[in-house]
Amino acid sequence: MAKNVAQSATLASLDQKLAMAKRCSHEGVVAGAKAAVVATIATAIPTLASVRMLPWARANLNHTAQALIISTAAGAAYFIVADKTVLATARKNSFKQAPNKEA
Repeated sequence: MAKNVAQSATLASLDQKLAMAKRCSHEGVVAGAKAAVVATIATAIPTLASVRMLPWARANLNHTAQALIISTAAGAAYFIVADKTVLATARKNSFKQAPNKEA
């Protein structure tokens, strides 16, 4: 009987940890997507403007190069912000759950 109670407590703890991990990762995805949208706009405007105004850019940056510049910035922003958000949320949750130990 006591073993079943301990198992159910352990399973409840694991379920709680799994739910928290899902929430942390979801927050990271949302923050990363927002950052990717901002980075796309912030990169697309100067890239497209420079191709129209600068002779060097017009001659050397075809549509593929422009798309690569814009998508690279968006991808980098997504992964950097998502990673930082997941780590910050996990850190915050770990300190919140840590028992208060005083020596």
